[in-house]
Amino acid sequence: MFTKRRTWTGLVAAVGLAVLATATSVPAGAQTGDQAAAPARGIYSVQADKAQRNAIEAGGVDVLGQRGGATEFVATPQQLDELRAAGIAPTQIGDLDKQLAERNSRNGGKAAAKADEFPAGDEAYHTYDEVNAELEKAATDHPDLAAVSSIGKSVEGRDLNMIKISDNAGTDEDEPEVLFNCNQHAREHLTTEMCMRVVSRLTDGYETDAKVKEMVDGKEIWVVPMVNPDGAMYDIEGGEYKMWRKNRDGEGTDLNRNWDYKWGCCDGSDTDPGGETYRGTAGFSAPETKALSDFVLSRNVNGAQQIKAHIDFHTYSELVLWPFGHTDETVTEDMTQEEYDRFETIGKEMAGTNDYTPMQSSGLYITDGDSNGWMWGSQKILSYTFEMYPGQGGVDGFYPPASVIEEQTSRNDAAVDILIQNAA
Repeated sequence: MFTKRRTWTGLVAAVGLAVLATATSVPAGAQTGDQAAAPARGIYSVQADKAQRNAIEAGGVDVLGQRGGATEFVATPQQLDELRAAGIAPTQIGDLDKQLAERNSRNGGKAAAKADEFPAGDEAYHTYDEVNAELEKAATDHPDLAAVSSIGKSVEGRDLNMIKISDNAGTDEDEPEVLFNCNQHAREHLTTEMCMRVVSRLTDGYETDAKVKEMVDGKEIWVVPMVNPDGAMYDIEGGEYKMWRKNRDGEGTDLNRNWDYKWGCCDGSDTDPGGETYRGTAGFSAPETKALSDFVLSRNVNGAQQIKAHIDFHTYSELVLWPFGHTDETVTEDMTQEEYDRFETIGKEMAGTNDYTPMQSSGLYITDGDSNGWMWGSQKILSYTFEMYPGQGGVDGFYPPASVIEEQTSRNDAAVDILIQNAA
């Protein structure tokens, strides 16, 4: 059942939507809902404008990605029936369970070496323990540049580890600070590799890269590679991917709808604990978001926030997004035109280096309780979301082969540098 603040029918009426007809060509073998029985979890696509995307997202389905006006999402038969009843006609482009089975059986069906490792062929992705080992190694290899700490515990008691990178990592200097975090959503493993790329480049490259040295000497840089370690490890449990998005508190909370700014304000999150965008019982009800926000608040010294810039890495769709997500307005009580223009200018500059599409977050669909909104609305931190590779792809969009890690993380080097340089 859809349990958002408005039903599908109400949402559709509100945007003047009668029929959502797909304008995309149907891939070979794909079938519309009227041509075949709906699978338990079908993957669907529809060409939609902004108002229509809001209606789709508000229906409680699992929105996978956006590209060229097409929205890809996962829906159950019940959800599909409600979509049709509301006059929405998506095209089925896949069966989620079949695609997962195919993805998990690659490399000749060979199983992962251990139950807590990535599927065979994807061993280059970092598990939770491997991330922590790499962070500790960076601190050991570069004791003046790097220091590891924990900002708190996950639902299941895992440390939420963070690394500080600066020329005097053991000293709290009066320098602008930058925050990078990854893996709020469990299945988005490529984002963890992005954070690990930032760590390795800014530490291993310090002695040989003049630009890296300048950034590290002039800033304090914080990196949290796994905000959702419980969900990430559950997603690969048994050596098979599960398409798990949320944390592991009961049916799970969507961490990127749990931030306490405009939390639950605007039909941009789900009240149903079973929903993929379930926002939790209150803002910061999830220990993971509470821990990260508490760390950010701890950097507010004598009323001045030391963290000046932030990127929250996600997959997929190849986008650079900036606040706000809860409204289409560019000027609000917490955003002047000058401030918005700065977001847009820097966002477009970063997108010019990685060939992502830049836009205000609400340009996709309305969201509330997201990290970018809180970072700026609460702390005036220049905050962006990067939706990484690929541009589209269903199940494969979340589980690209390990062979792309180097290319797709290094693709963001110049954008990361631009953000650091604009942390003033």
